[in-house]
Amino acid sequence: MTTRIYLDHAATTVVRPEVVEAMVPLLGSSYNPSSVHAEGRSARAALDAARASVANILGVTPREIVFTGGGSEADVLAIVGTARALRERGRHVVTSAIEHHAVLHAVDVLEAEGWSVTRLPVDVDGLVDPADFAAALTPQTTLASIMLANNETGTIEPIAELAAIARAHGVRFHTDAVQAGAWLRLDAPALGVDLLSLSAHKFNGPKGVGVLVVRTGTAVEPIVVGGGQEHGLRAGIENLAGIVGLATALTLAAAEREVAGARVAALRDRLEAGIRAAIPDVIVAGANAPRLPNVLAVAFADAPSDALLIRLDLEGIAASAGSACAAGSLEPSHVVAALGLPERFRLGFLRFSLGRQTTAEEIDAVLARLPGVLVGVRTPLAV
Repeated sequence: MTTRIYLDHAATTVVRPEVVEAMVPLLGSSYNPSSVHAEGRSARAALDAARASVANILGVTPREIVFTGGGSEADVLAIVGTARALRERGRHVVTSAIEHHAVLHAVDVLEAEGWSVTRLPVDVDGLVDPADFAAALTPQTTLASIMLANNETGTIEPIAELAAIARAHGVRFHTDAVQAGAWLRLDAPALGVDLLSLSAHKFNGPKGVGVLVVRTGTAVEPIVVGGGQEHGLRAGIENLAGIVGLATALTLAAAEREVAGARVAALRDRLEAGIRAAIPDVIVAGANAPRLPNVLAVAFADAPSDALLIRLDLEGIAASAGSACAAGSLEPSHVVAALGLPERFRLGFLRFSLGRQTTAEEIDAVLARLPGVLVGVRTPLAV
């Protein structure tokens, strides 16, 4: 049987053994961190230690860390919670056309409640123009949300510049940094953001746990109500094992980021160069912009991505047609549509996303099999 090659790490990553080891003792014996007895105090100590560890990596105080049920919940809390808290100041929010669906659907909720929403376009590389961003801000704008790195193209947005513009206009700024957790230095004060979202499963942590940084002075209304956990912003007993797993995974990722990033970027470039050399009529999305080291987004002319994915899967290669949240769709994703690719390329968009365990041998195996896969599915279209 052909050894499987997993190149879909932007969708999710494998939990590291060190993370599992940290979590296992808490799965069978953890108690309620809100309880005042000895068992509760022990659980609280583990929660506090994880919060302090995450805060240190992100450059904030423990009080500014809110643990959530994942990146999507963190995005919704940041956007809907902040907008509602600031409703008396204004009801206009700004975002981009290429955000994750958690952000796009959150602003849809606000729009249904009476907010006005500006969805900024991007250029062919997927970048938001700071001049367009500044022009979109009005006296009624209270919140802007622009992702740090795109989940389909890997393009890195100029977040520090955009956040500075927002701050000058008195606008709160949120960034979805979910894809960047394993690969970029995430210092919230240096970025200048008020809110920042992360998800553990994107950096070899467990699924179902995330983080929202809420800088001091940023008003947020809770979405999940009940008890007073997470500084009153997210009710419910904390997922202690998951939180400890997240903190462990983030600590490992931060310690290894420079070395791992350089190695994976070299493999990404090797894959890109090999595809360009062997296959005609391809467009690499975001090729002229800063990109995450692990993401290669390629549009193949006259080759439907669904057929490509099936053939690749039969060849033992796991890739993606873009966001996992859009799987099963035969239409280009909203990100692909926003890039304005020529018609011949719009349906042939694939994302190869590498991980810390990806090897050169795997990249060479993909390059050996991919040309044959393309021959089998390409159907030239009339132009």
